[in-house]
Amino acid sequence: MTRELIENIVDREWSMFDRVRNEGGRASCQNDPATFRIMRTSQFMTWPEDLLRSYLADLEAADRVGRNLLTEKYAFMMESTSPFEFRRIRHMLPVPDQDSLAWIREIVNTHVNWERRTDQAYPRVRSKGRPLTSDEDRPDVTSFETYLAGELKTWSRSTLARYLAFTRDCVRQGRNLAEETADNMARAYGYASMRDAEEKSAR
Repeated sequence: MTRELIENIVDREWSMFDRVRNEGGRASCQNDPATFRIMRTSQFMTWPEDLLRSYLADLEAADRVGRNLLTEKYAFMMESTSPFEFRRIRHMLPVPDQDSLAWIREIVNTHVNWERRTDQAYPRVRSKGRPLTSDEDRPDVTSFETYLAGELKTWSRSTLARYLAFTRDCVRQGRNLAEETADNMARAYGYASMRDAEEKSAR
């Protein structure tokens, strides 16, 4: 059941991503559904079923009213990467309430810490990824921090609350979702684990 949920979510996300229109034309990653599927599936495999169902409901609700959550996600990122352009489009985006913004800050801070620890543990493999924090944002470069915050701003209050609770539970349990997601991605590319990928990249 969880696998079917994840496949449904990724199918809906890809449909939205495929329809994102960029000012500079179609991005190359929009022609690579296999990589998109691996990256998103690897993340969703770490989620509990109730969170998956809640996010799927967000995607279904967005489809019903013609919203594209992926377009909104990239638009929210522009607040940091292209502030002038963002001011021209901000009126078209949903406005998160103050509680949601506080939840987003807590979630993002926790995930940035997880990402930093994972970068340090696997420096060779992870050196090719996004910069970590928003102080490195540029018009053509989006940090992990800005990317995640942009995505979370498209979610419903209900899904955000579940994700906050899940994030806090992971902290209490000593889990690192960044490392778990990285392990899932490594296995999807044929490695035994992220550690295996790191060791083989050194040879």
